Amino acid sequence: MGWRRRWNRFLRFPPFPDFDCCGPEHGRSFPMYALPKPREASDVTDGIPFIDSESDTDILIVRGIDPKIGINGSLHRTSKFELMSREFEPSLVVRRGQSFIIDIVLNRPYNDTDGISFIFTIEDDDKPSHGTSSLVAIPLSMSYSSHRPWNVVLSKSDLNTISVEITPSPDCIVSCWKMDVDTKSYRNRPYSYTWPTKIFILFNPWCLDDQVYLDSYVWKDEAVLEDTGLIWRGTANRMRPTIWKYGQFDKDVLECSLYLIKYVGKITGKSRSCPILTSRALAAAVNSMDDNGVLMGNWSNDFEDGTAPTKWVGSAEIMQKYYKKKKSVKYAQCWVFGGVLTTICRAVGIPSRVITNYSSAHDTQSSLTVDYFMTDKGEIMTEMNSDSIWNFHVWNEVWMDRPDLGDGYGGWQAIDATPQEQSEDMYKCGPASVIAVKRGEIRKPYDNSFLYAEVNADKVYWRYDGPTQPLKLIRKDTESIGKLISTKQPGKFDRLDITSSYKHAESTTEERGTMFAALKEAENMFSRYYLNEEFNDIYFNFELNDDIVIGQPFKITLLIRNKSLSKDYRIIVYLRAEVVTYMGKVGDAVKKEDYNFTLAKSTMRELEVTVRYDEYYKRLLDQAAFNISCLAKIVDIDYDYYAQDDFRVRKPDVKILTDNPVEDVECHGTAYLVNPLPNTLHKCQFKIEGPGISETIKVKDAVAANGGKATVEFTFIPKQIGKHTIAAKFTSKELDDCDGYRTIYVSSNDITRINETVTPED
Repeated sequence: MGWRRRWNRFLRFPPFPDFDCCGPEHGRSFPMYALPKPREASDVTDGIPFIDSESDTDILIVRGIDPKIGINGSLHRTSKFELMSREFEPSLVVRRGQSFIIDIVLNRPYNDTDGISFIFTIEDDDKPSHGTSSLVAIPLSMSYSSHRPWNVVLSKSDLNTISVEITPSPDCIVSCWKMDVDTKSYRNRPYSYTWPTKIFILFNPWCLDDQVYLDSYVWKDEAVLEDTGLIWRGTANRMRPTIWKYGQFDKDVLECSLYLIKYVGKITGKSRSCPILTSRALAAAVNSMDDNGVLMGNWSNDFEDGTAPTKWVGSAEIMQKYYKKKKSVKYAQCWVFGGVLTTICRAVGIPSRVITNYSSAHDTQSSLTVDYFMTDKGEIMTEMNSDSIWNFHVWNEVWMDRPDLGDGYGGWQAIDATPQEQSEDMYKCGPASVIAVKRGEIRKPYDNSFLYAEVNADKVYWRYDGPTQPLKLIRKDTESIGKLISTKQPGKFDRLDITSSYKHAESTTEERGTMFAALKEAENMFSRYYLNEEFNDIYFNFELNDDIVIGQPFKITLLIRNKSLSKDYRIIVYLRAEVVTYMGKVGDAVKKEDYNFTLAKSTMRELEVTVRYDEYYKRLLDQAAFNISCLAKIVDIDYDYYAQDDFRVRKPDVKILTDNPVEDVECHGTAYLVNPLPNTLHKCQFKIEGPGISETIKVKDAVAANGGKATVEFTFIPKQIGKHTIAAKFTSKELDDCDGYRTIYVSSNDITRINETVTPED
């Protein structure tokens, strides 16, 4: 009789409210949270309470729910999530502000005297409540009402099955939700069914009422749905696109992203519905500086106890490792931080893209200038230089409206997970309105001043002649910071230049005016001592040949012409080639040449320095980059000419060949690399990632010098038709950080679906 006593307790619950008199058509808003939640029946068979009396057969009981994975996945563009496609116990992934459909199987036909209510709760909230918006209760209605934040509408009733459309609020919490269905018969005997299927509700760039709404279809496809991209590295002189597999739909990635938001980013309650707070928290959660974030940064050359940043191919492996152990993954540099942050944002539905800024300033003193101090021989004084210029720096942009800033500041917002400077006592940056950055409005939240300096600071070179002498300003460069700001074009594996979205054209009235306005807001006018006097008798032209494959020599050339018709000049020249990290930290000098000569009137002289491979290869740092500089002095008048440039040698690409891939059919591929070095390559291996493959393959034999080929073969079984990308990374003892990619088009093996196959673009 235990089940009967428990069932009798259900009968003492107050009856459900009269649903027909609670809507806005009766002059008052719907009481969403007034519904009682009955206790579930304890004695059940196959999910159905045991009933031994005909008087109880009118109880309306939920026997099962079909999540309509195929239909909802297509409508919400979530079909690719592993959560949706897994064979056992798939979850439902949908986007807020948009209806999804479920079929509910009942023990008997539904009639309009039955009451059904739906209770949604946040899965990871210990105490879900109405006040934190982590608990929502709403009845089944006959029609949609814009006055209700959430809606559950009866779509169709067929025998013992009803179809309902559920529309979450466009500003509901982005998280994993649980759903209970409470039913009652006309005798007010309630019954509660807990649906075991999880509902992941994401931000929705396709919903007009969502703060992340994006009106461009091509950018929605790219910044939310594209799972492979290019991240630009290298230098402004030698740009290098690197393939990156975002993998936002892969196993554990969405769950890990939501874990980071709550437990590492510490965003709880209603705040999890806000993309501003969410993206700012994620910028901190991706690095490990203040918390147990995803990635640990390392800018040394020692990666023995982890993975070198140049060896990562994508984000999924990183996030899966992190989610399994909840320990920061070793190691990352800016493009790895940027790739993982894009993965997380796209997974939860915030449009995101990776941005590369060449000659990116790191202004440590908030002066909006980057200051270099050097000796009278042109040697950089590292002990006096706290500012730096990175050959390139990678951050992210996310798309959202900014109601906190007022009208006109929505659109792309810059966020940065690379730990450079603290913001509100944590290593994070943004979201900074890109529009505000271009306007020089450096006091706008968040971190606009730092972003503005990264793309628009002045570069200033000072000659230090001792502690008792004034600094001499030998060069002020207003044009070299913030060059070729790049991202991937939507729908194409090409570069899109977005420099104009961050700054006005260099040296224009608008650009200089913005700079002066920003300096005034910063209240930190940097003291300038005195400029070089104008001097036109001597013409200098400093250049280098910048399309050099690693293994080849390169040349530095300085052309000097005396234009005077009457005077000779004595000139001292220092030419230097030094290795440099991509963060701008100068390392060992590879080669330096000094000259002291007199240049006769109306003559010219060309100085040329050749740097051989055997001179530079042992000193190369992470990005195979160099700092090339020239300091020339005209002795008679104490005039200084200074020029500096970044340069990198180009590494070979990995080439990939495959058969014509077919869905669910094994496909064969080959990856190879030609050795450009005069040295034999040892311990060679390829890391291959693509549809149905994630594998590291070792090359059995050493690879001969000067044109020897490293080759591996691999197989994979693509599971989905359409366009996909295979990425490959090559490493060896002597040569690393070489990569390549190939776009493939998987055909259907089902003749009835042949028209669905995506074909290559023209």
